[in-house]
Amino acid sequence: MFEKIGQFLIDAADLLGGYPLFFLLIGGGLYLFISSGLVSIRHLPDALAELKRKPAGSASDGQISSVQALASVVAATVGLGNIAGVAIALVLGGPGAIFWMWVSALVGMCTKYHEGVLAIMYKGKDDQGNPQGGPMHIIEQGLGMKWRPLAKFFAIAGLFGTMCIMNANQLTEAFMATFTTPDGIASSTFLSSIGGALGLENVRAFRLLFGCAIAIVVAVVILGGIKRIARVATVMVPFMVGLYFLMVLYIIITNISGVPAVFERIFTEAFNLKAGFGAFAGIAIIGARRAALVNDAGIGTASIMHGASSNRQPVREGLIAMLGPSIDSGLVCTLTAVAILLCGNIDVDGVKGLEVAMQAFAKGIPAGDILLMCVVICFAMSSMFSYSFYGTTCANYLFGTRRGKLYAWFFLASLVIFAIVPLEAAVGACDLFYALMAIPTMIAVLALSPKVRKATAEYFAKDKKTNR
Repeated sequence: MFEKIGQFLIDAADLLGGYPLFFLLIGGGLYLFISSGLVSIRHLPDALAELKRKPAGSASDGQISSVQALASVVAATVGLGNIAGVAIALVLGGPGAIFWMWVSALVGMCTKYHEGVLAIMYKGKDDQGNPQGGPMHIIEQGLGMKWRPLAKFFAIAGLFGTMCIMNANQLTEAFMATFTTPDGIASSTFLSSIGGALGLENVRAFRLLFGCAIAIVVAVVILGGIKRIARVATVMVPFMVGLYFLMVLYIIITNISGVPAVFERIFTEAFNLKAGFGAFAGIAIIGARRAALVNDAGIGTASIMHGASSNRQPVREGLIAMLGPSIDSGLVCTLTAVAILLCGNIDVDGVKGLEVAMQAFAKGIPAGDILLMCVVICFAMSSMFSYSFYGTTCANYLFGTRRGKLYAWFFLASLVIFAIVPLEAAVGACDLFYALMAIPTMIAVLALSPKVRKATAEYFAKDKKTNR
């Protein structure tokens, strides 16, 4: 039965996550990129400067600051997708898939700019009066109540799409590969006793126990609410990105002669038509599909977090929001790809992700697999913290805050469940729910893009001093 469910998820993800998702996210993003006058390029200096400015709001306007919102979004997106997701893209699509991840990052910055602007422009409230954002409120207030079924459609998809399916799965896989051996697990009397009582083999018993451990650690943070999540994110994000950068820098320096060939492969194989147009399109779709799981642009989750910001100025929030894809899909994914292509092997059978990355870092750095495991733990945990808030916000919208609080326990239980399921099913489930979330989000963003352009023009037409 579980195999049939897993295959259904994979087939459904292939259907929605192929050409439809590619044209929706990349095609829609390109339209926003061009129609906005290349906002993600022209106003990148303004976005960087915005990080240093005094917040334009008060505590009554939101629960966190704009910078905390960005840190929390990056904490969610800079996760295992940046390591396992990139490795999967390389295994399935080759080095050329990375180029299309870059394209997705560039247009994703523009998409996230629009999401950030709309999150403040159409900020909603829960039934207790707390400010909230997200596609649900953008659709209701921006498009009108007749579009409410579309808002509910997003919220329902968001309940499942934000469950950190792949993070729990791959973190468990990485821990097993790094700190255990098959013989050790098979001969463990403790695991045998646990597995015997539950009717599970030793490996699944280990995964179950590790999933429980993950859930306990995550519970300590997420049960404290968005403010605790934001505080933890602002500490974890600089540390984990900085450490990861130093690790890849070491690999690059010690393999500097191979770096030009890596980038040559990325560019040449991105447009390789020797295998036919179908192969070329497949590479582009793989890159875009994995990027969707990395930067979340057009998925709608960013507008949920930025909607919790105390910022009252939509354009300023949009400028900060658009920095996210430049960090996750731009910087971190490139670091991963370079490290794997320099020291790893992507010619493997089946769908493999974190295992490929672990082998590359083990080869490139002394005890590199152990160091990568430390980064992986930070990446995975930070994603789980922020994604729990996304799901809780969707639950609050659908069921009210009193019942919505129960979602946190549902989220924690899902971490245990998805620590056990096969990788292929986990990837399929992620892709499917992300595609379902992207449909209402991009419909709303594209329909309301003229209002974003108008707000942008008015903001930059004014004297900058009046906006500070």
